[in-house]
Amino acid sequence: MMADRLEAEGGNGTAQAIVVDVTSQRMYLFEQGSLVGSYPVSTAERGTGNQEGSLQTPLGLHRVDEKIGADAPMGMIFRGRRPTGQQAEILTGPDERAERDDVTSRILWLSGLEPGVNQGGDVDSKRRYIYIHGTPEEGRIGRPASHGCVRMTNADVIALFDRVEVGALVDIIE
Repeated sequence: MMADRLEAEGGNGTAQAIVVDVTSQRMYLFEQGSLVGSYPVSTAERGTGNQEGSLQTPLGLHRVDEKIGADAPMGMIFRGRRPTGQQAEILTGPDERAERDDVTSRILWLSGLEPGVNQGGDVDSKRRYIYIHGTPEEGRIGRPASHGCVRMTNADVIALFDRVEVGALVDIIE
C-alpha cells in the first residue's frame, strides 16, 4: 500500500499522510491508514529532482511544516507567502497559461525529512520554497506544469488545507 512507508516512519501524531505520485499526477490522503481522498495535481514541468534552482519537484519524505492563508478568499494571490489583495483569474483551458506563476488560495509549506536528499544544503525543500498550493492554471492540473511545487485546484487545496494538520507526512514518489 502507498502509505506503508509513511506508517513505517512511526506516525506524526496526526495519523494523516499524503502521497504525491508524480507518475500519475495524483495525490492521495490517508487518515488512520485508510484512503480518504484522491486529487489530481501538477508537479514540475521539468520532472523530479532535489537540487536548488532545478525547478523540479523533490522526491522523498517531507512533512507539512507551515499552513498559510487560512482565511484568504479562493483565488487570492500570495507573494512571499503574504496575501496581495489581488484575485487570480482562474484559467480552465488545458493550454491556457497565466502571465506569472502565482501561488493562490492556500499554502502548505513542505520541509524535507531526509538529510542529503531533501533536507540541508542545496537540496533543502523548505529553503527551496516547495509548497502544495493553488494555481490560476487549473486547466493544466493533471499533467506536469509547475516550477517545482505541487499544484492543486483552488477548491481542492482549500479542502486539503482545512483537513490536514501541521506535521502531516508527505511522501513524493515516482
